[in-house]
Amino acid sequence: MRGVRVVLIGGTSNVGKSTVARAVADGLGFECLSTDELARHPGRPWRTPDREVPPHVAEHYGSLTVDELIRSVLDHYDRLWPRVEELITARAAEDSTGPGLVLEGSALWPVPVAELEVPRTAAVWLTADDAVVRARVRSAGHYETATTAEQHLMDQFLARTTRYQELMLDTVDRLGLDRVDTGTGHSVAESAGSVLAAVDAQVAVGRSPAGG
Repeated sequence: MRGVRVVLIGGTSNVGKSTVARAVADGLGFECLSTDELARHPGRPWRTPDREVPPHVAEHYGSLTVDELIRSVLDHYDRLWPRVEELITARAAEDSTGPGLVLEGSALWPVPVAELEVPRTAAVWLTADDAVVRARVRSAGHYETATTAEQHLMDQFLARTTRYQELMLDTVDRLGLDRVDTGTGHSVAESAGSVLAAVDAQVAVGRSPAGG
């Protein structure tokens, strides 16, 4: 790993960031954290066995257009970035006696990450086909048995999620950054291995000689 102490894993919702990040962290003996633990934007708008959708989350997805949802989440990531950068810088500067860090989250927008001048830091973005993301969200939210109102909230979340990925992919490819597909046919172990291979080849944060 050439002394890498911080591995950043970005991507839109439901591409497997948390699962892959945990696998990478386990393989390296690193700690695993999410940017959501620093400050969370309105969460996923569907019920789970132990959680109802909070009223403010339902209002957020129910009242805003997709353009407004995108602007809201990108503004949130802009505000959060100084805290993310501070965490990355501090963990990269630590000596090798403690565990390194795998940090995952949609808040790892490609532009500020690519501008980092922090040694011992690498970054990879995960992607998946829109159909895969849609299927994962609908399965998690039990879309087929949800009410019309609940389906609308999921549809809004999906529209924002796929739009985010579209913007992210354009930026990643324009900057020549590394990305890994985690869609159908890719196991967690395979995706984690692809992340580690990209990290090992990088000559700057997010960039291997071959790019993407």
